[in-house]
Order: sequence, then C-alpha cells, then structure tokens
Amino acid sequence: MNHPTLLHRGQSLWLGFTGIIDALRAPAALAARLYLAQVFFLAGLTKVRDWETTVLLFTHEYAVPLLSPEVAAVMGTGGELVLPVLLLLGLAGRFAAMGLSVVNFVAVISLSEIAPAALQQHITWGVLLAVLVLYGLGKWTLDCGWIRPRLERRLARAAR
Repeated sequence: MNHPTLLHRGQSLWLGFTGIIDALRAPAALAARLYLAQVFFLAGLTKVRDWETTVLLFTHEYAVPLLSPEVAAVMGTGGELVLPVLLLLGLAGRFAAMGLSVVNFVAVISLSEIAPAALQQHITWGVLLAVLVLYGLGKWTLDCGWIRPRLERRLARAAR
C-alpha cells in the first residue's frame, strides 16, 4: 500500500496554498500601484489647480531644504504628476517608486507640524513604496510585458 503520509499531505496542502499566494503577487502589486498613483497624482493636480497658493505654501509653510520655494514647488508638483503615471504603467517602475519615496519623505520633513493621522498615511505610503522598490512591481507592467521581451529579442539577435 502506498498511502501518503501526514507529512506528504501537509506538504502538498502547503505547496498549493503558497502557489495561490504567489499567483496573487502581480494583482497585489497592481493594487498598491493604483492606490499610490491616485494619491500622488491627485495631490499634484491640486497643486496645479491653484498654483499661486502652491507657491505660497512652499514659501511660507513647507521648509524644503536646499531649494528655493519656486523650484521646490515645480519639482514636487512635477514629481507628483509624472512619477505616478510611470508607477501605474510599470514603466521604469522602481525608479518611479524611489522618486515618489523622495517626494513623500520631503513632504514629511518639510512640514514643521504634521498631524499624527497624516504622518501615519505618509508612513503607509512609504512602506508600500519600499515594498515596490525592493520586490518589484510584479509581472503586470509595461517593463515586464512589453519592453523586456523586446530587449531580450534584440540582445539575442545581436549575440548571433
């Protein structure tokens, strides 16, 4: 008789369970990218809609180190508008996540007073961005699904 042992059954169940979890990596990364892209892009749109107030805030409220208020406003707003699009599409995604991490960090250190709830949001965004930087954006990206295969084919042809 060839009966599976309890250990074999447990291993089989565990492998099935981890297989399901592994299959959820790409959709989970996409969900994080969608959430973060929305947060930062909407913040950038708010700044563009009332540019005078944005520059005033960077002049009087945000103490961005080493930059003039006007340059900081342009860089911060530009980052909040361009980097989320790259992150969402998965185009230079780790670069976009690192850039948004800088925007997030500068936002926290430039405010003289930040409410605990707002700080918690920034920490959550920072952790999500760090996970995307460290583990990648998943397989559902332009980099992985469109650019990488073309580069690999081009490199393979060049190697012949």
